[in-house]
Amino acid sequence: MTERATKRSPWTFDPVALGRRECDAWAAYYRHEWPEFLTAAVGMISTGFGMNRRRTITGAWHVLRANQAWAPYPVNDPTAAREHMQRFYTLVADSGSLELAPARAAQLEVEWWRVHREHQHNEAITGEELTDTLNALYSYVYDVPTDLTRPASALRVKAMDLSDRWVEAGCNRADRLLAEERRTLVASYAALRDATARQPGPG
Repeated sequence: MTERATKRSPWTFDPVALGRRECDAWAAYYRHEWPEFLTAAVGMISTGFGMNRRRTITGAWHVLRANQAWAPYPVNDPTAAREHMQRFYTLVADSGSLELAPARAAQLEVEWWRVHREHQHNEAITGEELTDTLNALYSYVYDVPTDLTRPASALRVKAMDLSDRWVEAGCNRADRLLAEERRTLVASYAALRDATARQPGPG
């Protein structure tokens, strides 16, 4: 099947499917269930970017490798994480899904990972700071003013806080916090789709 036959605008993603897939990915990440993470990443990328199957699977592999490089604490490999995310965003740019500089997108992506980790372990790092960092990524990747993407960013940070509480409680998949996290991620992606819908799509 050709790229033309499968590609669609990232402005038309399904927020319910995307939120559920990301919740699956976060849960697998913290449980170090890497095959499950890869499956969720394939679903996220397919839903969020509409690339063909080859690009989607290759992109999911780089997202997996980036997260594996980032996961160890307190010593990890942010350089490798950025390199893999740059390769992922190169696939996105080459597919025509979004117009962006892959190195810049990767830098912004791993930066919010960094601030989130500091927020997890340092009470001095506020949720507002994390929201600012994530919002910079959203605004850049989707080419939307920051005031439009901020509600989506704030909701995703709320989902992160729920995820952090779920991790502290033991990463039990039956925990109600995980269901609440999933609902919040769905709401976040609905807000992001609304924000992007207020901007003209790519010509």
